[in-house]
Amino acid sequence: MAELKPLEHRHYAHCESGVVTALLRCHGLDLSEPMVFGITGGLTFAYIPFIKITNMPLISYRMLPGSIIKGAGKNLDVQFRTRRYREKEKALAELTTLVDRGEIVGLQTSVYWLPYFPPEMRFQFNAHNLIVYGREGDEFLISDPVFEHPVRIKADDLQNARFARGRLAPKGFIYYPVRVNPSIDLREAIKKSIKRTVRMMLYAPIPFIGVKGIHYMGRQIERLKIREDPRYVRLFLGHIVRMQEEIGTGGGGFRFIYAAFLQEAGRLMGSTRLEEASRMMTEAGDMWRRFASACAKACKSKTGDFDVAEIAQLVQKCAIQEKHVYSHLKSIKL
Repeated sequence: MAELKPLEHRHYAHCESGVVTALLRCHGLDLSEPMVFGITGGLTFAYIPFIKITNMPLISYRMLPGSIIKGAGKNLDVQFRTRRYREKEKALAELTTLVDRGEIVGLQTSVYWLPYFPPEMRFQFNAHNLIVYGREGDEFLISDPVFEHPVRIKADDLQNARFARGRLAPKGFIYYPVRVNPSIDLREAIKKSIKRTVRMMLYAPIPFIGVKGIHYMGRQIERLKIREDPRYVRLFLGHIVRMQEEIGTGGGGFRFIYAAFLQEAGRLMGSTRLEEASRMMTEAGDMWRRFASACAKACKSKTGDFDVAEIAQLVQKCAIQEKHVYSHLKSIKL
C-alpha cells in the first residue's frame, strides 16, 4: 500500500460518497464525488410500503447505506477493511490504535448524538458517515463531509454516535481502504455502472423500485384525496418531503449529483449524448424540487386549500422525465 496522502478536508454533497471520495484520494485515486457516486451505482428510487419509518413507508432516492462502499470495492477495484462491534470498549480501543498510527478511517454514526451539529439539525438518523483523521487527548479530529471546516468530538460523544440504537444501527461500523488500484479503467467502469443503473431503474422486477416505484408513489398520493382526515394527508406529504430533502442529500440533490457524473463521463468519453443525458437529469432534479415545494406548501396549509391530484401529477411527471433519461442512456452505444 502506498503512503497515505494528508487528508484535505472538503465540503461534499452527500456523506457516504464524500467520505469514500476523500478516503480514495488519500490513497492515490483522485476522483470527483459525482464520479464516485455514479460508478458505485448510488442512484435509485424505492417506495417500500411494508418497511415503516415513523409508521410511514420507506422512501429512498439512493441505494441503501453502505452500498457506495461496497460499490467502490466492486467497480473501482478497491479493497476496504470493514468491521462492526459488539463491545463499545473494543471499538474505541481499535479506533484509537488506528488513528494513532496515522490511519484515516470512515465511521457510520447517528446524527442525533453528534454535538457539533446544531440542535435543530439533530434527528434520529443512524447512517451518517464521517472521517476520523487524528486524535488530541480525549478528542478525535473529524472531517465531516457536510461541514465547511474540520471539527472535534470527545470520545464519549463519538461512542454514543457509533452505538446508537434503532433502524440502521451503526454497531460501531468502521471502514478504510487497504488496497486501491490507481490505474483503474474509468471508461469501462462508467459503461458498466450506467448499464446497471438503467437496468434497475427501467426493469426492476417489483413495482416499488425504479421508475415504476415513482409512478406507484404518485398513485398513493392520488388516493389521499378520498381521505377525510386532512391531518393524515399533511403528515403523509410531510413524510415524503422529510425523506426527500432531509434524509441525506434529497431526491433532487441525488439527481443533480448523477447529472454531474454524466457530464463528467461525457467529457471523458467524448460523448455529446451523455452530456445531453446530464441536462435531462438536471431537469429531473428540478422537477423533484418543485414537487417537494408543493408538498411543503400543502403541509403548511391550515385551511386544506390544496389539490392532492396536482401534487400527484407532479411526481408522475418526475417519473416520465426519469424514464426519458434512462431510455436515452440505454440507446447510447458506449
